[in-house]
Amino acid sequence: MLSLMHSLALMFHVLAAVIWVGGMFFAYVLLRPVLVTIDAPQRLTIWAKIFKKFFPWVWFCIIVLLATGFYMIYLMGGFSDIGNHIYAMLGLAVIMIVIFKFVCVAPFRHLCRGVEQEKWEVAAYALGTIRKLVAVNLGLGILTIVAATALADRI
Repeated sequence: MLSLMHSLALMFHVLAAVIWVGGMFFAYVLLRPVLVTIDAPQRLTIWAKIFKKFFPWVWFCIIVLLATGFYMIYLMGGFSDIGNHIYAMLGLAVIMIVIFKFVCVAPFRHLCRGVEQEKWEVAAYALGTIRKLVAVNLGLGILTIVAATALADRI
């Protein structure tokens, strides 16, 4: 039986994962095909505004995921007592965080600067880079969910 603190940590952990991965799914699979029909300046401006709203949520989710994840590892007795699926989840999470950090440091800044200066080719190139990296992170996020659930007793 899970303790109350473990249950709360697990709940916040799953909520943070749903917000991050679900946000990427929505943006990549649903929003992107709709926005591609809009002219470039308007589309790029919309994406810059969306990311300015979404990225702080991702940072918050990363903090929650790391805090709750390490807390649950502690409650389970530490790294020596966890399954391989937890190691897989942690490894994939680190890769996802590094990719997201890169997106924020380079392409997102170029997108915003390109939009502000109306350099649409620069902004479009940056958005293309973000799109590719979001696709990678979305795939890794889905793989992380698989590792956390379906593979929990197998790896």
